[in-house]
Amino acid sequence: MTTVTQMKCACPSCLCVVNLTDAIQKEGKTYCSTACADGHPNGQGCGHTGCECNK
Repeated sequence: MTTVTQMKCACPSCLCVVNLTDAIQKEGKTYCSTACADGHPNGQGCGHTGCECNK
């Protein structure tokens, strides 16, 4: 049996893979940051190196 410990961020434009222990859960989806979870309300990206989500 395999236990999933990481998932891709649910934000469509985000490239991040997040550990489930560190993830932000919102509406049954897994996100890497509050910016992604909130739908980038101020236009900011997640800020993780190499990821250009919401650009």
